[in-house]
Amino acid sequence: MRVGCRRGGTGGMARAAVTLQLGHYAGCVGAHWWGLQDADGDAELRGAVLLREAAGGESPAPRLVALELKGGLGALRPGWRRSAGPDATAAAWRGDVATYEAGAVRDGKQRRGDASSVGEGTSSAAVRDALPHLSRLTAYQEIYSGGSTQVWSDYLNVHLHPKSIFVIQQYNHDGESGCLEAFGQGESLLQDPVCLEELEDRLHFFVEECDYLQGFQVLCDLHNGFSGVGAKVTELLHDEYSGKGILTWGLTPVSHKTGESQKDFYRLMNTALGIVHLSSQSSLFCPLSLSGSLGIKPGPPITFPYINYDASLNYHSSAILAAVLDTLTVPYRLRTSQCSMTRFAETLNFSGRKVVAALAAVPFPIIHGHSLLDTLCTHKQDMPWKLLSSYREQKVSHCFAQSVVLRGICKESHNSNCPAEQPASALQAGETLEQILQHYLHTLSPGTFSISHVLEQPCRTLPPYPQFFSSLLTREGFLLDKPLSYSSTAVESIPVGTALQSSPVLHTVLCSLYKELQKLDTRRWASFFSTGVEHDDFQEALHELRTLAQCYKTNFEADESEDETDSD
Repeated sequence: MRVGCRRGGTGGMARAAVTLQLGHYAGCVGAHWWGLQDADGDAELRGAVLLREAAGGESPAPRLVALELKGGLGALRPGWRRSAGPDATAAAWRGDVATYEAGAVRDGKQRRGDASSVGEGTSSAAVRDALPHLSRLTAYQEIYSGGSTQVWSDYLNVHLHPKSIFVIQQYNHDGESGCLEAFGQGESLLQDPVCLEELEDRLHFFVEECDYLQGFQVLCDLHNGFSGVGAKVTELLHDEYSGKGILTWGLTPVSHKTGESQKDFYRLMNTALGIVHLSSQSSLFCPLSLSGSLGIKPGPPITFPYINYDASLNYHSSAILAAVLDTLTVPYRLRTSQCSMTRFAETLNFSGRKVVAALAAVPFPIIHGHSLLDTLCTHKQDMPWKLLSSYREQKVSHCFAQSVVLRGICKESHNSNCPAEQPASALQAGETLEQILQHYLHTLSPGTFSISHVLEQPCRTLPPYPQFFSSLLTREGFLLDKPLSYSSTAVESIPVGTALQSSPVLHTVLCSLYKELQKLDTRRWASFFSTGVEHDDFQEALHELRTLAQCYKTNFEADESEDETDSD
């Protein structure tokens, strides 16, 4: 096994990244992700990679450019922060008003968005401020219920810079008409000089204040017209910032059977065109979703054994994806690593394989009082993670290259109760947790090019992160033999395990998508092509999707989908 990113000092210079959020679901994931940054502190991860320097005593703000539709921001005010004070009555949800001007003191410094700041200006605020942690947490859960969270700004608990958000006035969020629903509409938006100038102005502002820019993170809705916006944005970044890393995450909420064939067709077309165009212009592209299928028929949502989430709530599904994203991006944010975004992408995207698959265990199942070695010994055949955004439930047996991150792992104890047998004996030879993990990955996938990291710093699940965890978890997210009582169920942090893999499973995923598109009679959907996508362009994209799928084919797997596409 080889570790692809060199360790060492950072030379005192933070490799800054600019993040773009394109679309409403991207905003949902982003809102939770920025909350995780605010809760994480600056221990093992270098906050300055994602965050601007703090000014005026405030918490550091995201280095962010977000594109949203008219009506998609709820109560967020000019200056992109919530209105404060007792007159702040314009709430976007049907519950209490949340304000974030005054934070609560935690861990010796003032932090915004703590539970005690919720509901200031309401009749119950003084009561909640005086309550112990769990009662305040319960109050938060009531406020952030499914009927109360309408837009992502409802649970955004960080300040944004005034240049962060650009509202697209031509289209409405979640309206009966005037929605940005087709790939061609999104492409056309950035052919408008006004929109393009607005985007470039914001990009230049954040880029020019960076001492050293390592690249861009693009969070993009894949299922709607923002896939076309993302195609043009990544093309702009590729042309204007040549040599910088572009890591793009194609985000899709959990799909449900709509009964409306046009919406299902549009979602399929947007997804396919988005994958082709975003992967071609990015250093690395990863579809990321808890939906059981990227195809036209929604599959059952991905489940996690210790999370009881409501797949119909973007507030819930986006929280899980934010924890996954926060962990997947660790390699180029570590204080102790000199791995840049470009180098990180190069370790995974060779031989034309610019699409990668994400796997995650949320939380990573470590029994309270047991070591990492104990946990790995109980999973001798495979890691206990789920493949995200697959065509169907897949077991990933091997891969070409991978980046594996485990966080929330205590480094003080290496003691193990594993029996002295293979692979336990090989794992026990490791002197550090990183070496133990490397030995384990080598046992599962001999010869695979791997980057691996183990962090002691967990994923903080403080409010407004939803409390949807099993009662089998301790406050630190470790497993117990029997459920805790209700009075002790507040989960403040969890261990998380993720992998980003260039894997043959993507051959099945992409081929299945190609196969569905081949079956469609596109002549029935003239409205989609009237938005700017030509039939010839679609056929070319279809060919590129098949070519992309071929990059992941191996001689070791027989895939019925490939047999059928070969006969076309």
